Amino acid sequence: MALDDEKTRGHVALKGFFGICREWDCTQKEMMQLLGGVSRSTLAKYETLPHVTLSQDTLERISYILGIYESLRIMYPTAERANRRVRLETSEPPFFGTSALDFMAQGSMKHLMETRRYFDAKRAG
Repeated sequence: MALDDEKTRGHVALKGFFGICREWDCTQKEMMQLLGGVSRSTLAKYETLPHVTLSQDTLERISYILGIYESLRIMYPTAERANRRVRLETSEPPFFGTSALDFMAQGSMKHLMETRRYFDAKRAG
């Protein structure tokens, strides 16, 4: 893939990520954690939506978040309900009393993967 294509992909991924974070009303700290514990300065740079080559880790994290968002939008009739669901505490695994967003904001790729799997299974069920 050409460098320009990778930079465009990074721009599009960040645009999607920040759009979802706005809908989910994410804090700066939550966004930093969702991206794998990036620094405030890196987050601030990303918020300008630069055409930048993102690491494979960052692209994978954003891909999970986009998938989770998509599952929620399919499962719930309104954007408001879908966006509220990500903040509802649930006793079901893997969350065990936290919300999906709190669980994801623990920062590991595994948390994003398990959240995606949970909502994909719910959607299919």
